[in-house]
Amino acid sequence: MPEIVPGIHQLRVPIPDNPLGFLNSYLVRGRDGWLMVDTGWNEEASFQSLKDQLGGLGIGFGDITRIIVTHIHADHYGLAGRIKEHSPANLLMHEAERPFIQSRYVNYEGLMARMGVIFHRHGVPDSELPRLQGASLPVLGFVEPTWPEILLKGGETISTGFFDLQVIWTPGHSSGHVCLYETKARILFSGDHILPVITPNISYHAESTANPLGDYVRALHRIESLPVDLVLPAHEQVFTGLKERIKAILDHHASRKQAILDTIRDEPRTAYDISGRIPWETMGVPWEKLSAFTKRAAVTETLAHLLDMEEEGMVRTVQANTVARWERVSAR
Repeated sequence: MPEIVPGIHQLRVPIPDNPLGFLNSYLVRGRDGWLMVDTGWNEEASFQSLKDQLGGLGIGFGDITRIIVTHIHADHYGLAGRIKEHSPANLLMHEAERPFIQSRYVNYEGLMARMGVIFHRHGVPDSELPRLQGASLPVLGFVEPTWPEILLKGGETISTGFFDLQVIWTPGHSSGHVCLYETKARILFSGDHILPVITPNISYHAESTANPLGDYVRALHRIESLPVDLVLPAHEQVFTGLKERIKAILDHHASRKQAILDTIRDEPRTAYDISGRIPWETMGVPWEKLSAFTKRAAVTETLAHLLDMEEEGMVRTVQANTVARWERVSAR
């Protein structure tokens, strides 16, 4: 349980059977109790590990008075309900995230149907469509739905008595993703917005904004202007060199866009077809044998790039039998 600076501790919560390995939860000391940033997902080994790490600090769940989730993906939000059962904690999240609790973790059939329409329009074969539609269903078992007591907009300052955390709305990875910036210590809690090695997945889906990648890049530039000495991400390790990491992420997305342009150089293609032709880090597994979840992520990430490229005037869609194909826009 490393102490990042006096009063801020990192807890590594296991994510079993997941390549990410761990969720970094953070405890921030307060005069009226501890504030927790992100929780891990609702699995017994994760809950027990979190309980043991708290105990090692001489802290119990009853000492946690506030939980801030950077967004409601299962590995960040899943344990919030269970922790609230054992503590007086109020849950805080961005107002854009709250509706997703109902649509993703309670009455999710409508969202699945909407995703089916998107996948069909963008070229997913009928033989694969049900698999991609249902690829995210397993996460339902890792979430205990609970609703927030406090909604955030961005721009608030959350004071613990020892630290002042500025809430920064950073949409992209999720529509209501937030980062937290401690101005005096020059520390950024970056959630999944900026990770030291992995490039965060930015996807277009039924509940994203119209241009999630464009939103993400604009949020990166807002963060880039902050004087930050230390970044506390939700995965991997604490790191320095924020501006250099942001540049590397921007370069990655520029490279991805060029790969897409190269793929449609000679003819229009669907997002699904493009996804199968551009390079991915798949550990040597061919496109045809990728899991449904991985293919789903690839197609929705490709769509996010295409929509941003469309806004930039680089590509446009052509329709054929209700299926959208993407073509290059020739430079004038």
